Order: sequence, then C-alpha cells, then structure tokens
Amino acid sequence: MNRKPLAIIQMGRPPEDLRQAMGEQSDWMLAALDDPGLPVRVFRPHDDEPLPDPREIAGAVLTGSWSMVTDREPWSERTAQWLRAALQAELAPLGICYGHQLMAHAFGGVVDFHPQGREIGQHAIELHPDAGADTLLGTLPSSFHANLTHEQSVLVPPDGATVLGRSRHDPHQVLRYGPNAWSVQFHPEFSPALMSACLARRADVFAAEGFDVQGMMGALGPTGDARQLLRTFVSRLG
Repeated sequence: MNRKPLAIIQMGRPPEDLRQAMGEQSDWMLAALDDPGLPVRVFRPHDDEPLPDPREIAGAVLTGSWSMVTDREPWSERTAQWLRAALQAELAPLGICYGHQLMAHAFGGVVDFHPQGREIGQHAIELHPDAGADTLLGTLPSSFHANLTHEQSVLVPPDGATVLGRSRHDPHQVLRYGPNAWSVQFHPEFSPALMSACLARRADVFAAEGFDVQGMMGALGPTGDARQLLRTFVSRLG
C-alpha cells in the first residue's frame, strides 16, 4: 500500500539573499528530516496554490515565514481556515514559528508583537512536567537548546490548548491542541549554518537592538533534541 505523503505547507519565501544562499523553508525541512524514502508534497498557499485535502495526506508541517500573522494576508487567512477544517478531520499538524502562531490564531488565540521585543539566537527550551507523558515530547530532555527568530508570539493560547514548553522570553513555546496537533515557536529544522546566516544578514539591526551578534554566532551548536521533535512527529504518522 502506498503511504500518504507528508504535506509541507510553506508559508511564503525567505528574503532573496537568504534564499539564494540557503534555499527555502521546504528545503530546510527536508534536510532536517533526512529521509529520502519519505513521500512529501510541498504546498505554497502564498502562490495561490490550493491546500491539500486532509484525507489525502498523512500529516502537515507548517513552516516559518517572514510575514506577520497580524497582517491577515488573504493566503494566510485561507490557511487558517484550512487548519480549522483539518483539525475537524483529525489530521495531524505541526506548526513551526509562523505556523505555530497561525495555528494559535486559527483556533482562537491571540498573536501579536512580543512586548519585550525580538527573540533570536539559540536558547534553552524548558518543557513543563506534563510534557513527559506527551507522545511527541515524552522522549526529549526537560531542557534543550533550539534556534529562534521571531518578533511576534502567541500572547494568549486558544481555549483548550495545553502549554507544554517555554523559554525565558516566551512562555508559550510549545502548544498542544489535541492528541495529534502541536505547534512550536522555535525552529527544529534550523542548522547552525542557517541560524548563523539569519544573524549575519541583519547583524547591524540586531546590534542596534542590543544583541551581541558575534557572541550569539560563536555560541551556536547542534540542536539535535529540537530536530528530534520534527523527526518524531513524522515517525508517528506511519
């Protein structure tokens, strides 16, 4: 029997300089998964591509973006509507960064600019005690490092969502919406090289905001535990 494909819902494209050097979000996901036998389809709603029928895919990963959820772009709102239908159809989604925020928005939460500004670089994610029994997070250590870059955050989770992880900056780093639906603010797919490229391309901006960019770049290392979350999600799809 043919396996249903994993859908990568790519939420826009990176800035052109980063795209030329490092590829696009779907490329980063595929590299992180490192599974040549995995059936995958990429959908780009920002290019007016139709979103998949939830019955025809095994699960969906929603990527990060350089857009803002609060802009309510038509393609983004269309994806939010699709998410609501997909959850009703019991599809398994995993939202990452923008995807995390869009899932929270789609299900009734509040997303906006973080009152303390940007979170960027490599930071510790602290899992809540309840995460130990979670089917996605249960094998991860209670604290691990992950790559982050975002200005907006989930300020108020949706009713019924469970908060399973936090960082010092953001108390809503990991949310679960049901037995098979999660989202994370951090980037499990980012490599040190990609995080370094994101820091370097806007180093002057980040320095002006008070960040020690060279120090952050020098401290980057592998984030295998964060990446394992992505691989565990896909392995659960069968």
